[in-house]
Amino acid sequence: MEHVAASAILDAQGTVTGWSEGARRLTGYAAEEAVGRAAGELLAEDVPSGIVAALTGTAVLRHRDGSQLALALNASPLLGADGAATGFVVTAEPSDGQGPSLAAQAFDQASMSMSIFDTRQHYLRLNNVACQVMGVPEDTLVGRYFPDTVEDAEHSRGFVQHLRQVAETGEPAHYESFTRSPSGTRYHAWNIEMWPVRDLSGELVGTALAAFDSSEQHWARQRLALLNEAAASIGTTLDVVRTAEELVELVVPRFADFAGVDLLDWVLGADEPPTTHHSDVVLRRAAHRSVTAGTPEAAVELGEADTYPPFSPPARALLDGQAVLSGAGEPDFDRWLSGHEARDAKDREYGVRVHSMLAVPLRARGTTLGVAVFVRAANPDAYAGDDVVLSEELASRAAVCVDNARRFGHERSTALALQHSLLPRGLPGQAAVEVAHRYLPSGAVAGIGGDWFDVIPLSGSRVALVVGDVVGHGLQSSATMGRLRTAVRTLADVDLPPDELLTHLDDLVTHLATDESTTDDVAELGATCLYAVYDPVSRRLTVAGAGHPPPAVLLPDGTTRLVEMSPGPPLGVGGLPFEATELELPEGSLIALYTDGLIEGRDRDLDQGTAELCRALTVPADSLDALCDAVLKSVLPPQPADDVALLLARTRALGSCQVATWDIEPDPEIVAATRQYATDQLTEWGLDETAFVTELVVSELVTNAIRYGEPPIQLRLIRDRALICEVSDGSSTSPHLRRAHVYDEGGRGLLLVAQLTQRWGSRQTVNGKTIWAQQPLPPG
Repeated sequence: MEHVAASAILDAQGTVTGWSEGARRLTGYAAEEAVGRAAGELLAEDVPSGIVAALTGTAVLRHRDGSQLALALNASPLLGADGAATGFVVTAEPSDGQGPSLAAQAFDQASMSMSIFDTRQHYLRLNNVACQVMGVPEDTLVGRYFPDTVEDAEHSRGFVQHLRQVAETGEPAHYESFTRSPSGTRYHAWNIEMWPVRDLSGELVGTALAAFDSSEQHWARQRLALLNEAAASIGTTLDVVRTAEELVELVVPRFADFAGVDLLDWVLGADEPPTTHHSDVVLRRAAHRSVTAGTPEAAVELGEADTYPPFSPPARALLDGQAVLSGAGEPDFDRWLSGHEARDAKDREYGVRVHSMLAVPLRARGTTLGVAVFVRAANPDAYAGDDVVLSEELASRAAVCVDNARRFGHERSTALALQHSLLPRGLPGQAAVEVAHRYLPSGAVAGIGGDWFDVIPLSGSRVALVVGDVVGHGLQSSATMGRLRTAVRTLADVDLPPDELLTHLDDLVTHLATDESTTDDVAELGATCLYAVYDPVSRRLTVAGAGHPPPAVLLPDGTTRLVEMSPGPPLGVGGLPFEATELELPEGSLIALYTDGLIEGRDRDLDQGTAELCRALTVPADSLDALCDAVLKSVLPPQPADDVALLLARTRALGSCQVATWDIEPDPEIVAATRQYATDQLTEWGLDETAFVTELVVSELVTNAIRYGEPPIQLRLIRDRALICEVSDGSSTSPHLRRAHVYDEGGRGLLLVAQLTQRWGSRQTVNGKTIWAQQPLPPG
């Protein structure tokens, strides 16, 4: 006969008051036949007194059909409010007379928690592990309703709901929970299988379960998930402090009740690691986080420095280069905690008691950057070996990200310093234009770019306006920008027209790319540039571009437009021509030169960006500086993805009262009259003090033009911030200084001009050349 578990309830007098369905199937007596009868009437022979006293043993019952049945009995007292026994719950199963059956022994000795419930979720049996989990012996639970034996919590309600489901449907169920066991404080993960129990006739008589403690597997999955998340969530920015914050945000509360990241001072700056170390370790708090409001575990505030004695866990971790696991009760740990006044005061105020700590060094590429500290206070589980491995892996990933951020910050600051040293700090005053400028370095991960601008004074009171952008970011781009800016200034000093200047600059970029190539392939090196020349005498703007956005112009009547011009190929392409565009501007026009970082964006195209720029230029402003700020605020997105250079220039014009021009006949006899023209003009301007030098300059330059040049010949005097004398002729041959010998009759003219004037030079024109000389105006 298959063993069938059964149970009955007896009052204190031994009368049957409850009868289970399993008892009916085992004995044949229905509940109405058994309830109300004395339990002794169901026995075939008297029960030994020893069995009654022990509440367990074997007894012989009389089956309803008259046969005798040996049963193994277990009795559990039912206690009243006063603690006295008011009855007993008796469970029985067939016995072969040789003690507990093999099945019963296997049940009791199973390494997992196993229990049996009736169809109403009352306990019928528990094995030894189940009793350990519940923290009470079996006899205190048998017959009790499960919800009455546990706390009213979500996991308990889910458990009993699945028990009911099995009893109602007769189908097995699977249930997982993560909770504390009633007998302890540690959290456990339970993997529970429930299945229906049926008698020989197939009728459902109860529910059995086996609960596997899968805590180790659970924590292993959690550790793996934490590491996977760390790879995605730590190091999202190249910012040292933000990286430290991402680490503590990840581990609290999943791994620690409190976490802090302390870094060496040099990591937060732009310095390199120090070569010497002291016994006491000074660290600066970069980030911390706690499950408790007020962060009571933090002895120092964010940004503050603290000194760690050599015996403290953070100092040991930093000096030894390996994780330090410590906890309450260890002399050095307790000594360190109690010896810190700020920490001790917070502990007393909040009642926080740290019982376990992990201090892990942050090391990357052989360099120690700081320490990460993980603390448990509310969580009763102390850190163990697996936690050490996990903390080291987290710290290693965080350290690499911190070091990347540190290196990026160092390179960024170096590139920014280099770029600022190369860009013009203060632009000289110009008669031709009033200028204002802005340069905004990129905050993107790619780093500082190679944007630049410049304002270059030219002969004849003209001025060159330049903006450019080197391909790429970082130190190399900044260095290349410096080379190109120097090259532009050198070519501008030669006074080349804009299209010719860009042609020479294009050749230079091509040569640079070839020279810097370390392989057979030409290195990637390119740039865009816009070069414009404005003449305040003619009020004409000549502009040429190399792959650069065209300038915007705001006219005095309030209309804005982009200059229609050929953009030309970017610098470094080689072999393609550049074209210059010329236009006349009214005095007071505004020219805006910029790099593409101002108008480009992920969510807008170039047309939209330039339209926004043109609108922003029309906004009234008190000054050009204020207009620069207004344009940047209106056009730029909140976080520009690229560097931005903006150069605004408001044009001025030199009136007829400041310029005097004479056409010169190619006759040596006219030189004396030409000197008189110049002298009379200087008197009219009130510049008689400059007459001697000017007469000499005019005489030499006009004589050279008549002797060596070709008509037409023209003399022009310009009174600006300096006095400029220009002589133009139709020859393209440029003059050169030479040293005349003792008996030479000529060759000293240009040498005298160079000695007596502030600057001199020549430039090519459409019809020939112009030789000019500049001298300062007399004071006052």
